[in-house]
Amino acid sequence: MTKPPLTLHLAAPRGFCAGVDRAIKIVEMAIGKWGAPVYVRHEIVHNTFVVDDLREKGAVFVEDLDDCPDDRPVIFSAHGVPKSVPAAAGARRMVYVDATCPLVSKVHIEAERHHQNGLQMVMIGHAGHPETVGTMGQLPEGEVLLVETEADVARLAPRAPEKLAFITQTTLSVDDTAGIVAALRARFPAIIGPHKEDICYATTNRQAAVKAMAPKVDAILVVGAPNSSNSRRLVEVGAKAGCAYAQLVQRAENIDWRALDGIRAVGVTAGASAPEILVEEVIDAFRARYDVTVEEVETAVENVEFKVPRLLREPA
Repeated sequence: MTKPPLTLHLAAPRGFCAGVDRAIKIVEMAIGKWGAPVYVRHEIVHNTFVVDDLREKGAVFVEDLDDCPDDRPVIFSAHGVPKSVPAAAGARRMVYVDATCPLVSKVHIEAERHHQNGLQMVMIGHAGHPETVGTMGQLPEGEVLLVETEADVARLAPRAPEKLAFITQTTLSVDDTAGIVAALRARFPAIIGPHKEDICYATTNRQAAVKAMAPKVDAILVVGAPNSSNSRRLVEVGAKAGCAYAQLVQRAENIDWRALDGIRAVGVTAGASAPEILVEEVIDAFRARYDVTVEEVETAVENVEFKVPRLLREPA
């Protein structure tokens, strides 16, 4: 049987960002340096395939520092942790490595600086997300007010409206965040924003590629995990950019082929914590069913690289 033709638009950039790449490398290097098991507090990045692969190599994933023994190294995930976590690890004299993405650490430093200058913080983020929990945990309780929507801005009750600054989670929708920032500035004209946008380059670039792709395709598939904030935002961005069908898929086996019946063009991208091997798996699945022509939609070139902590570069 002749396969129907299909144009597959492949977003570039897509997949791993520098912070995710660094975090995974930290776990692998820690296992190489200290041997297995190495404990990791929370999923190192939000992707089941990556976590399972590291688990096979000797990583043990836990949600609480109390679940880690004193005599084995522990790694903090790329999303960042509250200040209380390394303090507790230090009190127990544990060897620990912080895999927090440097761009998340930049937001932590911003929050600290504003706090020292007597400002109360407003954080734009998702309640309960590890990055939001970690960032809010850099300052004493009550010093960071969380907003998720423009409606939340109207309900804010800061102690001094003229002494505010705002920060954001690094993986938010660029467009949605712009609306919340506008609402904050309208209600609190004196509010201070970051010198450079907190939403990271990788999030911004991946969303831009999806926007460029959306008018050309009948459907967009985002390879990523359900608990990956940046992956879920890519689905939302695709839908808002006019694509009638935008879906998150963890693996090729999760593709709903019935929903794609009759399509002629599909866009494929991947969240910042999804490895390229899963994108290739999706492309192969399309090739098995269609006569595929691949076209790359490149909107940016990324060459960012972050060093791993010195502790891992030193001999054991």
